[in-house]
Amino acid sequence: MDDLDRMARDRAACDAKNNETAPPDGIYCEGTFDTWLCWPHTLADTITYAPCPDFVPGFSTDLFAHKECTANGTWWQHPLSGQPWSNYTTCVKPEDDVSDIIVVYETGYSVSLVALLLSLGILSYFKSLRCARITVHMNLFASFALNNALWLIWYRVVVRSPVTVRESPVWCQVLNATLQYALLTNYTWMLCEGLYLHTVLVSAFVSERRLVRALLVAGWMLPVPSAIINAVRRGIANEPFCWADDGAPRLELAILVCAAVLLNLAFLCNIVRVLCTKLRAGGGAGVARPSATVLHALRATCLLAPLLGLQYLLTPFRPPRTASWWLVYEYVSALTTSLQGLCVAILYCFCNGEVLAQLRRRWRVLTFRPRANSTTNTTVSFVRSAGAGAGEEKV
Repeated sequence: MDDLDRMARDRAACDAKNNETAPPDGIYCEGTFDTWLCWPHTLADTITYAPCPDFVPGFSTDLFAHKECTANGTWWQHPLSGQPWSNYTTCVKPEDDVSDIIVVYETGYSVSLVALLLSLGILSYFKSLRCARITVHMNLFASFALNNALWLIWYRVVVRSPVTVRESPVWCQVLNATLQYALLTNYTWMLCEGLYLHTVLVSAFVSERRLVRALLVAGWMLPVPSAIINAVRRGIANEPFCWADDGAPRLELAILVCAAVLLNLAFLCNIVRVLCTKLRAGGGAGVARPSATVLHALRATCLLAPLLGLQYLLTPFRPPRTASWWLVYEYVSALTTSLQGLCVAILYCFCNGEVLAQLRRRWRVLTFRPRANSTTNTTVSFVRSAGAGAGEEKV
């Protein structure tokens, strides 16, 4: 409703301005407001120009949009929509066009979201897979799915709506704050993965039920203070454009992310040390060798820990837009960021030996059950027929 009110005020101001301006002699197009800019009365068969609006991300205010008045005194209409059209395509410099990069983000997040939801469905369906480790995996999937879904909503309802970006309504700011929280949960749940492995291997007598309860609280609650501080600071500063910016990560967010990545690396280093010690002493009596599932989870966590922090490691090296390799950097960042959820699903679900075994078992049951039932029914019928025949001969 705030956007509509502001648009109504801008339209009223534009109408008042055009009413105070004398129209040109002859045939002309009446001045109009196209929801972005106010266009003056324009003589027929001419083009009028206006500075590009500053509230649209990617637009350069030193460039000009234009609107054409046709020879019959009507504004030129777009052939697809049949509506009067203003040309804002000239407001973006070729080197500043990021529409293709946004498409990469949307595609990557969509693929990751499908993979994550499929993984959650598989792990939820097979009750025999339920254990503390799988519970941690499922919460990690849920955090990534939430983050990816929110990013897709952000690109759809905010990035593609310049009016929303300009007006920066409260719901848009709340969406940004929720998005930052979801992003932080990815790192805290990755930390929970490392903490779980470390606790299970180093502290053999810990209660897994209590450990999972503690991880549930830590994974979802640790990001809350950082997200609240970030939202309060931006609210007090009255930041524009739905709190969207392309600068360096905020300190209150970066501290938690860096701490999670560094702690996870410390856990993994100690896990590797413990495993190497156990493997070297594997021939001794009473020394338990680590299970294959633990080793698999360790390999997956070792791969994901640096992957999750890759964009933060690359941030200090982000080139300016004028650099020749800026576009390459943006594409690499888009791919590594948007496909993290897919990597999580592949490493923890689709390449999980237990999950694959359950899927193969279910496939065999679905494939061979009709044939087995058919054979059983035929055998029973044959036996019954033979028994009936024998009875008739006795009679």
